This record gives sequence, C-alpha cells and structure tokens, in this order.
Amino acid sequence: MHFHQWNNDDCEGMVQKLDQKLPVANEYLLLSGGVREGVVDLDLDELNVYARGTDYDMDFTLLVPALKLHDRNQPVTLDMRHSALCHSWLSLRLFDEGTISKWKDCCTIVDHINGATNYFFSPTKVADWFYDSISIVLSEIQKKPQRGMPKVEKVEKNGTIISIILGVGSSRMLYDIVPVVSFKGWPAVAQSWLMENHFWDGKITEEEVISGFYLVPACSYKGKKDNEWRLSFARSEVQLKKCISSSLMQAYQACKAIIIKLLSRPKAISPYHLRSMMLWACDRLPANYLAQEDYAAHFLLGLIDDLQHCLVNKMCPNYFIPQCNMLEHLSEETVMLHARKLSSVRSDPAEHLRTAIEHVKAANRLTLELQRRGSTSSIPSPQSDGGDPNQPDDRLAKKLQQLVTENPGKSISVFINPDDVTRPHFRIDDKFF
Repeated sequence: MHFHQWNNDDCEGMVQKLDQKLPVANEYLLLSGGVREGVVDLDLDELNVYARGTDYDMDFTLLVPALKLHDRNQPVTLDMRHSALCHSWLSLRLFDEGTISKWKDCCTIVDHINGATNYFFSPTKVADWFYDSISIVLSEIQKKPQRGMPKVEKVEKNGTIISIILGVGSSRMLYDIVPVVSFKGWPAVAQSWLMENHFWDGKITEEEVISGFYLVPACSYKGKKDNEWRLSFARSEVQLKKCISSSLMQAYQACKAIIIKLLSRPKAISPYHLRSMMLWACDRLPANYLAQEDYAAHFLLGLIDDLQHCLVNKMCPNYFIPQCNMLEHLSEETVMLHARKLSSVRSDPAEHLRTAIEHVKAANRLTLELQRRGSTSSIPSPQSDGGDPNQPDDRLAKKLQQLVTENPGKSISVFINPDDVTRPHFRIDDKFF
C-alpha cells in the first residue's frame, strides 16, 4: 500500500530531521491489528475506547525504534535489579557522549554517592517527546497537503502510545504508534525457553524466531512508570503465527470477540493474555489434533476453559519468560467477578458468539455505508464480503450449539486433558464446568 510508505518513511523521516534523535536507517515493525487487539503486550487501561465501524475501519500497530541497538560491539546495560520479571530499566551509562547528550532530556538522571551520574532512558519522557514531534510533523504536512496524501482525522496520546486516525479515500485507518528500543539477538532472561521443545520446531528456524526483541513503554504492576520498560517479543510472535492452524486462529478470534469487552473492566484479562494461552496450548497439544480443520468449535471451548483455569489459579505465564506470571497481581474479588462472567459464557457459548458476530457485522455495515457515501477507495474494507478467513461466523456458532447440546454437563474441552473429555475442570459457585 502506497500509504504505508508515506507513513513510515516520510513522517518518521521528518521526525528524524527535527532533532536527529531517531536512527537514520530505522527498521519499523508494522503489525496488523491495533494495540487494543493484543498484538503487543501493553496495558490497555490508559487507552481511549475506539470502535471499529464508528471510529475506524482498519487498525495497525507500528513499532518505531527510538534507539536501535543492533551493533554487537555496543555494550548495553539492561538493569533488571529494580524490576519485576519481564521488565527492565535501560541505562545509557555505557553509551558514547553524543548519544547521551542527544537523549539527555528523555532520561531520568540518578547521581551516585561516588560522583558518577547514570542516565536511565525513560519510557514516559520518550513517549512525550515522540508525541510532540509527531504533532509538529503532522501539522506541517497538513499545511501543505499533496494529492493522494491521507487526511489526518485524529491524533491522540494514549498513555505512552500515539493513536492516529487517517482518512485514506473513504477508509479510516487507525495507527497505534509505539516508541520502542530495538535489539538484535535474544535476552539472557529468556534463554532457558530456547532449551524447551516447541510446536514450531522444524516448521521455522530458531534464527527466524530469535532474530530480535524490543523494550516497549509499559511497566509492571508495582514498577516505576518513568523508568521501567517491558520486554516484548513481537517480532518472534509474527513468525510463530505462521505455524498456527487456521481453525485455531479462528477459535482465537472468536474467543477474543466474545470476552474482550466482557472481561475488560475491572482490568484483568487482555487479548495478549489470550494469545499467550493459545501459544501454550500449541506447545501442549498433539500437532495432529490441532491440525483438524473442522475443530474450531472444540478449540474455542478449549480456550474459554484455559482462560477460566488461568483466572481461577491467577496464573498466566508469559510464553517466552514462563517464570513471569502475568496475572499474579489480580485480587480475589476481580478473579471471582470475571470467573462468574466466564461461567455464563461457558454455559451458553453459542449465544455469546452470535452476539459478538452481530457486533462485527454491524461495524462492517457502518464501514460500507460510510464508503458508499464517500469516494470509492482502492483500499479494501477490513472484513468486506470476502472477510477475514479467521473471523468467527454463524457456522461456528451452530457447531458450538451442537457440541454443547450433545454433551450436557460435560466439559468437552480437550485442552487440559486430551485423553479424558468426561471430567469437569472447574468449580465456581457450586457449578462444574
């Protein structure tokens, strides 16, 4: 799409020219789906609510490296002493004077007793600088509009993320732009994960999986917002997605559509947690079972059961750093509240799926209506007639209904115990599920 070229090269190139902070030869990662869709492990509670159809038609996440640490000779200090697992501070102490002076205004400064000064790259200050820079560049672009240029409809700072909605023809594109630190190689804290067997073994090479990682601007539950970054393996996840069967992806999309609004308040489960559970399920279950084309309904029930299991036990390990439990901070009240909600979904999943499908259809109708009113666009609508093959549809709801009707009182998820489909897995409020 010609637009992506403009967005990445021209806009970020202009940001780079403002104060030369951004790397000259930068490498962006463009992900299909916005931050709210769970494509990156970021906290969603600071984000404004945007609705597909009402506010935008297609959504993307763009990771923009503020620092690109790809030189093997550059010593880097990931300081994890003050952080929860999967998080780190980033010290610029070992960097050259030029880099330190360039980024000094985006650092928190710590003076040591021995007289040394340490500069910690601050996610919040970097995000503030990035938002200001992008705002300047976009206002310049709007002053001299060129033919074919997208129309800037909205620019908002959501926590450490910049959300931009652009009009391209009659489509509205949401871009969640995330300033990150980009690394080549693999962090020591995730080294043991490479020693285990995984579902992708033999399908893609280890080199493809461990080509690099990021620090994203998010902190742990008790972390220091101004200093703490979160490790992200978004590049690896793009590769792993290639190895997941289409029926499991369809179940994941359906489960996400059902639960995201339901479990978003109070903050507990994000789409990223669900994505992690799916990756664990891929590691745990036989490959020939996961490859079954007509098992999307089974997989959907399995994901709901896995989610319930994780909630009740307050346990969702990060896929790449399993010793990091992403749900350990949840209160008992929040757990029980969401567990009850999930039980109601599990008792009639088909009805909940139909409701979610209706929301998707309504959003699509809104998009098509807006496009009919506007000019014709060369960019397809997000789920136009052809639709996304992984999106849930009515057939999946019918199959779910049939499974639940034919198996009264049983948990037919085979995710937790593939050899025994008769035993109930969870007990909540004296009901078994």
